[in-house]
Amino acid sequence: MDHFKYYHTHLNKYKTSVKHLYKQMATLSVLRLFVFVLAGFCIYFFFGNWPIAVSLAILGLVIFLYLLSKHTAIKRQRDFNKALVTINEEEIKIVNGDFHDRDTGLEFQDPNHFYSLDIDLFGHGSFFQCINRTSINEGTGLLAHVLKANNVHDIEKRQNAIKELGAKIEWRQHYSANAKLIHVETPAKHIVNWLKQHNIFLPKVMAWFPLVFSVMTIILFLVTVLGLVSNQALIGYWLFVGLGVTGFYVKKINNLASNSSKLRDTFRQYAALLDLIEKETFTSSLLVEKQKLIQSGDQQASTIFTSFSKSLDALDNRNNLIGAIFGNGYFLTNIKNSYKIERWIDAYRTKASDWFEVVAFFDAYNTLGNYAYNQPSFTFPKIVNNGAIIKAEGLGHPLLSKEKRVTSNLFIDNEQFFIITGANMAGKSTFLRTVSLHIVMANVGLPICAKTSIYSPVKLITSMRTTDSLTDDSSYFFSELTRLKYIVNAIQKESYFIILDEILKGTNSTDKAIGSRKFVEKLVASKATGIIATHDLSLCEISNALQQVKNYYFDAEIVNDELHFDYTLKTGICKNMNASFLLKKMEII
Repeated sequence: MDHFKYYHTHLNKYKTSVKHLYKQMATLSVLRLFVFVLAGFCIYFFFGNWPIAVSLAILGLVIFLYLLSKHTAIKRQRDFNKALVTINEEEIKIVNGDFHDRDTGLEFQDPNHFYSLDIDLFGHGSFFQCINRTSINEGTGLLAHVLKANNVHDIEKRQNAIKELGAKIEWRQHYSANAKLIHVETPAKHIVNWLKQHNIFLPKVMAWFPLVFSVMTIILFLVTVLGLVSNQALIGYWLFVGLGVTGFYVKKINNLASNSSKLRDTFRQYAALLDLIEKETFTSSLLVEKQKLIQSGDQQASTIFTSFSKSLDALDNRNNLIGAIFGNGYFLTNIKNSYKIERWIDAYRTKASDWFEVVAFFDAYNTLGNYAYNQPSFTFPKIVNNGAIIKAEGLGHPLLSKEKRVTSNLFIDNEQFFIITGANMAGKSTFLRTVSLHIVMANVGLPICAKTSIYSPVKLITSMRTTDSLTDDSSYFFSELTRLKYIVNAIQKESYFIILDEILKGTNSTDKAIGSRKFVEKLVASKATGIIATHDLSLCEISNALQQVKNYYFDAEIVNDELHFDYTLKTGICKNMNASFLLKKMEII
């Protein structure tokens, strides 16, 4: 089914479900009110016959609680379907190019990174803003890390995982809907750190002591009620014994409760997500590996998380005044619940980080699978270990619509260097970002915007958007030199695909020409591969001396006193520049 049609069909389906569930909730609310009124009337009517009145009260309470439980379950289903409605509405908007109100991911942009500042990876209208569908903070962070990783290993493994998740659209949407249902306040890394650093304070004797104490409490109650002891004050003294035992640990229990109360929603959410991962069948090696990470003996991670969440809920109920006094005094409930939590921490503190990591992994990779599903016309590049770095047919920019996108063929061999010239606005910078995104997306394992592509994996490094810094008291030119030095140092350690856009803009034209030429010569001598865009036509003369250097250009024509661009990459050197024409056209000169 076409992805656009799928979103529309399921949007209507989930909207219908939400309406139906609303009606069920309303019906149950009316029934609860009816049961409450009827029970009250029956109790009043049979007030003189207390056995019947009590029986009817108990029956009414049971029915009322059943209806309340049913209402809560249906409300959960309604919220789940509402989340699915939102997901499909957002997909329809994004398919239509409306994604500029979404998270920009600017906090992940790093000016010192290999390429993230230069290629519109983060920010308004960025690749991240377009593809991001993560629902939890850890998944968002992992997605940003994956896009910035510059990882050239195991690409086909990632491709297979993304292909498989791309095909599991219903599972992906259910995963996202579950992740959106609960608001999580505490980041997973804080939870993992707390679990690792927590010092166990309850001795192992507390495994059975609260149970023995509770049995003794029940026995004491029975003998007191049956009149087998003459001093009925014993039951009161016993209460203070229990409160004294609890009081010995009260400070540490309160500290445990204070920390653990922040975790309940997180563990409840993660239990639901782990359950989805456990129950799904995966075939690609990467997804199977991640699924195995959450296995812990015979117990499922989701069950372990749910158990811990219930223990946290039980300890959180300690603030009830009656429960705090009588529960702790007679049954040591705080000690019993705290002991369960500490046993869980002791058993799973080292394993929990794997479970959190797996949930974040699927959150991030669902985004990648969703992107692959939304781009059926894109292609997964064929990965080769030698030959051309990129051999692509119909290569275009993935963020441009099909109507605006102009594609080009690109064949760049290992250790080749392209010099691209062209008029202003002819498409040089867009082409550089197109090639950059091809490399980044291919390394991630995503399909790229091309008809076909054969790709020999390589890391990317760029210099396209250098800025001066008032804070660091550095000039624009010095910032450029710093970036170029960074590139030179990097390529001495390993191979990179280098992309440069009009370097040495911060100096005069003579220095710029000489410096640019010497820099390109140095890169070629270092056996580097890459592309540089420039307005300096004299730089193209390097190709006469160095066979590794090839000249390409983007052209502009003046037709009927209007500029015309075809945005097509051509072999050779650009002859038509347009600065003077534009100045005249805009009546500046």
